[in-house]
Amino acid sequence: QVHLVESGGGLVQTGGSLRLSCAASGSIFSIWSMGWYRQAPGKQRELVAIITRGGSTNYADSVKGRFTISRDNAKNTWYLQMNSLKPEDTAVYYCNTGLRSLNWGQGTQVTVSS
Repeated sequence: QVHLVESGGGLVQTGGSLRLSCAASGSIFSIWSMGWYRQAPGKQRELVAIITRGGSTNYADSVKGRFTISRDNAKNTWYLQMNSLKPEDTAVYYCNTGLRSLNWGQGTQVTVSS
């Protein structure tokens, strides 16, 4: 069973940057794609970035050009570099497969102040 742990969130001002990490433990060889999701208060959880095993990436329009998803295969860790943060990026950020097939971790809170 794969266990996901997100970290790296915090409080930043508008225009700031953060780097989130998602560490996966367990059997991950079957994971085809991994994504970063976020959920703001009162809103549904949404996919913001995804990376496939082959390295292809895709982003939600709202973060395109500002966020970058990457991975370190040796560390079983995925990253989300977030630049030019905006107040509307405030949310709890989670990682999971593209099919949302794993148990959700606790997430990491990102708060962007105006």
